[in-house]
Amino acid sequence: MAVNAKMVKELREKTGAGMMDCKKALTETDGDMEKAVEWLREKGISKAAKKADRIAAEGSAAIEVSGNTAVLFEVNCETDFVTKNDQFKELLKDLGQHLLTQKPATVEEALEQKLHGDGEVLSSYITDRVAKIGEKISLRRFVIKEKTDNDAFGAYLHMGGNIGVLTVLEGSTDESAAKDVAMHVAAVNPRYVSRDEIPQEEADKEREMLKTQAMNEGKPENIVEKMVEGRLNKFFEEICLLDQSFVKDPDQKVKQFVGSTGGQITEFHRFEVGEGMEKREENFADEVMNQVKK
Repeated sequence: MAVNAKMVKELREKTGAGMMDCKKALTETDGDMEKAVEWLREKGISKAAKKADRIAAEGSAAIEVSGNTAVLFEVNCETDFVTKNDQFKELLKDLGQHLLTQKPATVEEALEQKLHGDGEVLSSYITDRVAKIGEKISLRRFVIKEKTDNDAFGAYLHMGGNIGVLTVLEGSTDESAAKDVAMHVAAVNPRYVSRDEIPQEEADKEREMLKTQAMNEGKPENIVEKMVEGRLNKFFEEICLLDQSFVKDPDQKVKQFVGSTGGQITEFHRFEVGEGMEKREENFADEVMNQVKK
């Protein structure tokens, strides 16, 4: 029997499984709805779909490098315990290799691609792993970077993947130095590479705030401007990578360290797992009491 969109929609409503999984189930069972439902249950896919509304703000950042291409990506799960699972580690490796070889532009595009170009659809692969591992898992974000033979990647994972940083040291092949800069970014968390990147609106807002502070301190107007510029420079040093004191050698700025390699850093990417996401807060005492009251 030919599988049509109406049948796929009906199966999705019954099981909560993804569109591609429903289509595959109907194809495998020759359009028999009841058998398709059973097929999904046997595969654990309908069960996996029920986990879709759970909060998954734990997980791991990961980095894969192949020649002149590197990818930094974040995969979320529900508990940090799962990140130590061998199946989860295998999933990270597979996703990293997929992103390196297929180079999708967005997460949505990646999920629709076939794993490594010739395997099962990536979204189905992840759903299958959800059923096996027992937690909601999702590919949250990624960035793919290219370099030349004259550059070096700086790749660093902190605390087993809680923070991941990827930099490109342009004009130098010193991988150790590139990694040192990545470690600095992980530790200090700068917001910009240099002052040139700071939006004028943000700089003006900070200047006005510092001016108000100085006036409230009762400072004479003739020295307020000088004070404001001094404090503004300190603010820029706090948020700009190249102006920061280098963590491995605080006596020099990052720009001095980078300059000593003969290269330059024009951008960096830093993923901290779960940043900006809703975190699940569990109170086990309350949970036990709720169970007792039922």
